[in-house]
Amino acid sequence: MQSETPYRRVSRRVRALPCLLARAPEWVLVVIGAATTALGLLLALRPLSSLTALGIYTGASCVVSGVGDLVTRRDQAGRLSLAIGIGWVLAGSAVLAWLGRSLQLLGPFVAGLLFVTGVVKLLDLRRGLTTDRLLTGAFGLSEVAFGLVAWAWPDATLLIVALLFGVRTAGFGLTLLGRAIAVRRASSATAGAAPRRTRPPALRWTAAVVLLMAGATLVVSGQFRGGIPVLDDFYDAPDVVPDEPGQLLRAEPYDGDLPQGLTAYRILYTTTADEGVPGLASGVVAVPTEPAGRPTPLIAWAHGTVGVARACAPSLGRNAISTEGMPSMDALARNGWGMVATDYIGQGTEGAFPYLIGQGEGRSVLDAVRAAHQVDGLDLAPETVIWGHSQGGHAALWAGQLAPTYAPDVDVVGTAALSAASDPLGMAELVTSHPGALGASLGISFVLAAYSRTYPDISLADVTPAARTLVEEAAARCTSEPGTLVTVLTGVAVSRDTPMLVHDPAAGAVGRRLRQNVPLGPWAAPLFLAQGMADEVISPRLQDDYAARLCAAGRPLSYERYEGKTHMGVLEPDSALNADLEQWTQDRLAGLPQQTTCP
Repeated sequence: MQSETPYRRVSRRVRALPCLLARAPEWVLVVIGAATTALGLLLALRPLSSLTALGIYTGASCVVSGVGDLVTRRDQAGRLSLAIGIGWVLAGSAVLAWLGRSLQLLGPFVAGLLFVTGVVKLLDLRRGLTTDRLLTGAFGLSEVAFGLVAWAWPDATLLIVALLFGVRTAGFGLTLLGRAIAVRRASSATAGAAPRRTRPPALRWTAAVVLLMAGATLVVSGQFRGGIPVLDDFYDAPDVVPDEPGQLLRAEPYDGDLPQGLTAYRILYTTTADEGVPGLASGVVAVPTEPAGRPTPLIAWAHGTVGVARACAPSLGRNAISTEGMPSMDALARNGWGMVATDYIGQGTEGAFPYLIGQGEGRSVLDAVRAAHQVDGLDLAPETVIWGHSQGGHAALWAGQLAPTYAPDVDVVGTAALSAASDPLGMAELVTSHPGALGASLGISFVLAAYSRTYPDISLADVTPAARTLVEEAAARCTSEPGTLVTVLTGVAVSRDTPMLVHDPAAGAVGRRLRQNVPLGPWAAPLFLAQGMADEVISPRLQDDYAARLCAAGRPLSYERYEGKTHMGVLEPDSALNADLEQWTQDRLAGLPQQTTCP
């Protein structure tokens, strides 16, 4: 007698499973069906569970999906169906044992698995079109689509896996519940007769839902990709670049959505990176269209967080100087003020973007003022007032602090820091104590990406393995891109399960660098701090502590708090900050003394 091959032994044993479930009592079908339906719904409706929980759910769902393929297949489907079912079971076991503990491993593994099994299922259609094969093909097509999206968006894999396997698992559970109902009906109609095996309607509906989800995901993915800014050759370095910072290299008209009464130019200029290396930066300078009959005082604007990628430069878009997200914009033309808004080094131009790195931010702001004075046809006054919001508030504090030593030729008469990220170390400590906060992981990702590019003692090794893919993807995106929402949601899932940093952010190299970037003065010109008391990004308590710290160190300042105002709400037209900032700026340009709010 011919000996049984290993393949035949595995085949015979696995093929027994459909038979066992097919002959199982009604209560067994109900219990297993209810359990798998609940598991699938939990995974689909709560995709932002922790990474460990999602790894367990994903592994279990892979196993259940494989069992489902084996149970619901036809005997004549042959080795292909058997291989797919066994493949899912083995893949789920691997996820449960190892891969589920790291997004960096789980993402590519599942993406590749989806694509391969999807292609295999589609190849089965060559044998002819039947109802069974069309259902299998629908699942295969959806798996190919989901696999492609997971490869293109690694940090979206968590959501894709959760939705896909959730629906598939729930569909398998509903199939078993439908079979239980069929068993009861058959028992009532013909006692002892075996029920006829048919494809339950639940399976057809599941295939349709999964295929619809796959199509929608591809469309949405395409829309997300369409929102990515594209650099043009304006930002390319010229053949000869002077070593002296603040030199204007290039200027051209800027046609963005400017506040009424302004005309603007896009500029490229030299600056200095944090480590003292010469570099390039870009920005926009705007002046009143109607001459005021006197030189134009300049407001130096430092923008808030927009990402850390090169393509995130505000001057690439239409809102570099705009009424959107910027305070007191109607005051510019009314008062005859101009504005220069830097992109900072590394946005638009090549270089390491100095996110919450004070030296690089501050130098970019001050060199933008220098370059603006060199634009042909502009008559600018020597007086400059610095404004900044959020990350830009941090940059403004550093620019005002650096001006006397780095740019003594820039006459800074006042610095206004609005909802400023004034204490990066305190913010990091607060974020780690509230790991599930929406957007917290995005901020950490930006800091780690920028710091690892600037400081030799910091690298992505400081990020836990589960979060490295998230940090890398976040560093390649801008906050204006729709795809950033996926990064934010994925960050919630990861940070619920494990801290993003290997060590406490207050300790080690990361803590030392964060502490190094807290601006503590002194400021030669008056300092104005503003804070919305309903700010969801910058904790009002941290800003209160920062202001008190400066006062205790003998740094005079004016600190205003705005009740009920959120991080961006403090800049809205109905915010009292606008009038306060305009009056404060008028006083600075008039040379009036500032009243301090320090005790």
